[in-house]
Amino acid sequence: MRTVRRSALIDRPIPEPSALPRRAPLPAHHPDPVLDVVVPVYNEEHDLEPCVRRLHAHLGETFPYAFRITIADNASTDGTPRIAARLAAELPGTDFIRLAEKGRGRALHTAWSRSRAPVLAYLDVDLSTDLAALLPLVAPLISGHSDIAIGTRLARGSRVVRGPKREIISRCYNGLLRGTLAVGFSDAQCGFKAVRRDVAERLLPLVEDREWFFDTELLVIAERAGLRIHEVPVDWVDDPDSRVHIVSTALADLRGMARLGRALACGRLPLSALRRSGGDLDGELPAGLARQMVRFAAVGVASTLCYLLLYTVLRPATGAQAANALALLASAVANTAANRRLTFGVRGRGGALRHHLKGLAAFLIGLALTSGSLTVLHHTAPGTGHRVELLTLVAANLAATLLRFLLFRAWVFPARPTTGPSAP
Repeated sequence: MRTVRRSALIDRPIPEPSALPRRAPLPAHHPDPVLDVVVPVYNEEHDLEPCVRRLHAHLGETFPYAFRITIADNASTDGTPRIAARLAAELPGTDFIRLAEKGRGRALHTAWSRSRAPVLAYLDVDLSTDLAALLPLVAPLISGHSDIAIGTRLARGSRVVRGPKREIISRCYNGLLRGTLAVGFSDAQCGFKAVRRDVAERLLPLVEDREWFFDTELLVIAERAGLRIHEVPVDWVDDPDSRVHIVSTALADLRGMARLGRALACGRLPLSALRRSGGDLDGELPAGLARQMVRFAAVGVASTLCYLLLYTVLRPATGAQAANALALLASAVANTAANRRLTFGVRGRGGALRHHLKGLAAFLIGLALTSGSLTVLHHTAPGTGHRVELLTLVAANLAATLLRFLLFRAWVFPARPTTGPSAP
């Protein structure tokens, strides 16, 4: 029995990761294990042996490459370590590590950090997920198509057997993720995931959680960095003997979402350095004009409402021209920040000051259009009512918005040329 202490990667300061190379398929004749499947366990003396033997038999019959199974014990206090050590001695390609502290994320972080297999995976010891989905899960990673693969219980092709309580909790959690962190993947918590090792080496130092939020945090960071996440619909049967404490886990997840949201908003994560180089889209800019226009329009609607509200509040105290200038300035700063992140996909602090200064130049053009429209209105129709003022400002803002979009796209956030393939 071996004791593996906390990985040194956890305690070191987070380095600035280097850019990921282009994805490439693994060779057909790979000399070492291609896949390392981690089974994290805590006090699972009854389920561990049938799970590992079934997994080992399945891989031996269906997986075309060499593989390894790693049992990662989370400080169990029953007979789990003894059974795990015996399985590692009996079954070829089976390994065992024992951690001094609990936490599924800690077990995965440690096992994945020490593995040299090019594809890393994990599954829950209860085998709730049908093993027939294991090869489809890892195939896109072996072929070089994707960076991460996840099983999903919420896709149309999935077949799930579980009670209404867990179904509601799962859907609410994933809906909350979409609403707060704007994620695109469908199921963050299914215990059936895989990742390429080159991706894991760069992601793991950025993931702080060592318990149940580990999966979610890793996926959110990967998605924000523009990495490709492949989803596999799975057949899944709920384990009635689940050890997950729903209330404490939910509270920990909410704290994790708040912490991760703050880190993303403040640009503390080096996402740009995680993007693929040489041939892959870098993920920094949305692909098409239509998508940019839709997002720009949504941001524009929100900032226009903000502008009108501020103008209405400020006008009685400052007058029309001053209220217009102050409201437009505040909404323009917020508009630039929102478009920088949501429309043009620029994250982090790099170039933020330059972008905001250019955004303020676009603001001055908008100020000239709206102020000029007010001047013309007051000169041609003195004593005009508040409603006519607002309609005039809305029309002027529409013209300024169109011009601002063109300036943002061509000048403030210009598209970078695509990098060609790296030289061999």
